[in-house]
Amino acid sequence: MTAPAPTEVAIIGDRFMLSAVFEEALREACGDRVICRSLDLPWPDEPMEHGYAKPGMDGLKEYMGEPEEVIAHIGSAPILVTHLAPLSAAMFKAMPDLRLVAVSRGGPVNIDMGAAAGHGVTVVNTPGRNASAVAEFTIGAIIAETRNITKGHDALRRGEYRGDLYRADVTGKELSEMTIGVIGYGNVGTRVVRLLRAFGCRILVTDPYVQLAPADAADGVAMVELDQLLAESDVVSLHPRVTEETRGMLGAEAFAAMKPGAVVVNTARGPLMDYDALYHALTEGSLRGAMLETFSIEPTPPDWPLLQLPNVTLTPHIAGASVKTVSIAAAKAAEEVRRWITGEPPLNPC
Repeated sequence: MTAPAPTEVAIIGDRFMLSAVFEEALREACGDRVICRSLDLPWPDEPMEHGYAKPGMDGLKEYMGEPEEVIAHIGSAPILVTHLAPLSAAMFKAMPDLRLVAVSRGGPVNIDMGAAAGHGVTVVNTPGRNASAVAEFTIGAIIAETRNITKGHDALRRGEYRGDLYRADVTGKELSEMTIGVIGYGNVGTRVVRLLRAFGCRILVTDPYVQLAPADAADGVAMVELDQLLAESDVVSLHPRVTEETRGMLGAEAFAAMKPGAVVVNTARGPLMDYDALYHALTEGSLRGAMLETFSIEPTPPDWPLLQLPNVTLTPHIAGASVKTVSIAAAKAAEEVRRWITGEPPLNPC
């Protein structure tokens, strides 16, 4: 009996999600049942585009790649594996052979999902790919802000040796004596809680849609309402998805309800916070500091007021940037391709 011909897979990676890693994962999962052709785009060395800014690309939040180049590379392949390549309504129309798109990120924001459905294309994603990386980063973010690591670093860069950071009224608490509030108990939030337990801190969680894991409950983690978490936490760390319910959930009212001297950490998504209200709370309210990894506008404008505050630690949306994130995402995408080839249902349809 003649073996079926191998399936063409077009891979479009970039300088984070390397096409070579995608191809290696596909070979491991599918063997000689696939033929791969690869293209790497210049992100993150060059910025992403936004769908609202370019005619014909509305419906796409952010992406990397010119439509003509993407269409030419995919050609007649029935499968695309990508990280950031765009697929607009017009592009789907130009590629009638495309049947499966595996997007190696938590949400297919570079895909027009309505057009995909209209053309009978299955889109899958890789949820949880960077959960471990973001959770570890969050612990570092909490320590950096609460223990004055950023203040000390910035001072030394300026040629200032700040011995005053040893003052009792300036130095930070240890995690072991803090109450940490975790908002959102999903892929990232659960891992943050697991890591925090090792420090011996009191941990409060709020998430109306899930229950505590038995191990967390047995170790004293408490599920509470948001108002209690805000009032009692020394650090509030954000980890929910962006929904109509959570958009802007930390605003002026929430900041005013926080424990005096609290620190807020956002390694999740920019739309979860009102940044104007945060600026006011940090300059005129009772918040001690903030660690911000995501923003309402990215890249941040150079004159953005929060960039100038000494009690804020900032990073350019890099919490998920780890080699492990790349390998996890590639393996998840490759498994979806294997399942499609063998007629099995997808694990993570969008």
